[in-house]
Amino acid sequence: MLGNISLSVTWALAGVYTLLLFSTLLVTILRYRSGKDYQELGSRINSWWVMVVIFTFAIAVSPTISIIFLAFISFLAFKEFLSMIPTRRADRRVIFWAFIAIPIQFYWAAVGWYGLFIIFIPVYMFLLIPARMVLAGETEGFLKAAGTLHWGLMTTVFSLSHAAYLLALPNDINVAGGAGLLFFLVFLTQFNDVAQYTWGKLFGKHPVVPKVSPKKTQQGLAGGLVTTLFAAWLIAPYLTPLSHQQALMARLLIGLGGFLGDVVISAIKRDIGVKDSGSLIPGHGGIMDRVDSLTFTAPLFFHFIYYLHY
Repeated sequence: MLGNISLSVTWALAGVYTLLLFSTLLVTILRYRSGKDYQELGSRINSWWVMVVIFTFAIAVSPTISIIFLAFISFLAFKEFLSMIPTRRADRRVIFWAFIAIPIQFYWAAVGWYGLFIIFIPVYMFLLIPARMVLAGETEGFLKAAGTLHWGLMTTVFSLSHAAYLLALPNDINVAGGAGLLFFLVFLTQFNDVAQYTWGKLFGKHPVVPKVSPKKTQQGLAGGLVTTLFAAWLIAPYLTPLSHQQALMARLLIGLGGFLGDVVISAIKRDIGVKDSGSLIPGHGGIMDRVDSLTFTAPLFFHFIYYLHY
């Protein structure tokens, strides 16, 4: 046992640290033999070390700390989203209420109040945002501003809050508890991104959506799906209540959902003319660049497992 997490999650985390150690040693050997610095690859791995250590601390202390941590990630993602998207001066108070929605949404997740969790942002914030904008009296750009704010909340807050709700699900159904479900979701989402990137670099020739993300290739997508299908089959019995067949279906949802989340955020960045959402994470860009896949995989995986087992 590590802190408040099960033995299964402890061993899974140990496996991640082993992969990181192997990657670090591999880059060191490549630098020594080739004389190249592999700066980008080294920065990515160093950032992964930091992110994994922070994630480990967040889930090991307590579910409450984990949910607060995820709410903070959501806050940073929404903040980055607003920094990329031009906003109207008249909407400053509306944006304030949009930020207030973050702790409220994650509170519903923390207490497991599914009814309010599932409608608070899609219904109540959907109504509040344009109503508050009307009171400001500014009509120019009204539709674009209202749609942008609500879409940002849905993507960076509502979608990501599904990851937090996994921690509020009953522990008696799953031997690894909510932390096991969260680890399964986050690990496979990120592993899928790395696998698609690696297979694409090695064998990629035919872009899937060349106008949006020319580096996303059919070979990378297929290779990533196959690789992570195997990973899901391997770890699902220890971290989730899913059968092997259900785990493969979950893996397909995560693999395809992760790809779609990535290219949708890429489309937004291309539309507004930015390469990365920020520079907070060396080698990775901003928070949005790191959680873009989770914006799709978190709700898809949550509702899949919630329907089957909860």
